[in-house]
Amino acid sequence: MYAFQFERATDAANAVARLKADGEARFLAGGQSLLAAMKLRLAAPSMLVDVSRIPGMADIRVDGNTLTIGAAARHADVAANADVQRLIPALATLAGDIGDRQVRAMGTIGGSLANNDPAADYPAGVLGLNGTVVTDRRNIDADSFFRGLYETALEPDELITAVRFPVPERAGYVKFRNPASHFALVGVMVARTGGGVRVAVTGAGDSVFRCQPLEQALSASFTAAAARAVKVAPSGLNADLHGSAEYRAHLIPVLTGRAVEIALG
Repeated sequence: MYAFQFERATDAANAVARLKADGEARFLAGGQSLLAAMKLRLAAPSMLVDVSRIPGMADIRVDGNTLTIGAAARHADVAANADVQRLIPALATLAGDIGDRQVRAMGTIGGSLANNDPAADYPAGVLGLNGTVVTDRRNIDADSFFRGLYETALEPDELITAVRFPVPERAGYVKFRNPASHFALVGVMVARTGGGVRVAVTGAGDSVFRCQPLEQALSASFTAAAARAVKVAPSGLNADLHGSAEYRAHLIPVLTGRAVEIALG
């Protein structure tokens, strides 16, 4: 490790001001990705601005038919929250299966979304549930937020403060995980709402994406059989030592079918 400054932000405005003043500074939430990158010298921020203890940023609340989760809410807290379990149990399941116990105790939803790891769980949850990412200056819909490999719509000094989820009629999340890292080899969030069906896939591409053939099939028939009958093309999917593109293409409809079964109870 090398020398850097550390500051604990008292509010969002204070945190953003520090990054505006120093272009090499970075926000620190749970640190599960950033600190590992720093140890490997893949990142070298001049300052870490801790946003994890900003008052209210870890709150989870319900406003009508909307579930709002503060950006500093830790995975374990989301998984254990009674409102999340009651309104969007698929999201509680997703959060409870992220990484290991240490990662769930420290990692935050805001940090996960800002990092946008191509095999992370929360991007699938936000995209599949049609969430809205709330920052210190605007609201960003899920379809506009995720832009590519570790790339989002965030400005360099923009801070995620919360995520809003409309409560779906039904939803389910399933992932085939790497046994060592617990990242998703492929993960699928399926959600049915009054506006239709959304299917978000993580782990299979450079970034989370919606699978239109599966959405169309499930809009016509919201059944596991309809999902499993869809053939997903392997072109453009990831291929590595853990699985070929063809293998991931096969997993997507299989896991979607399982997610539908969970959604239907």
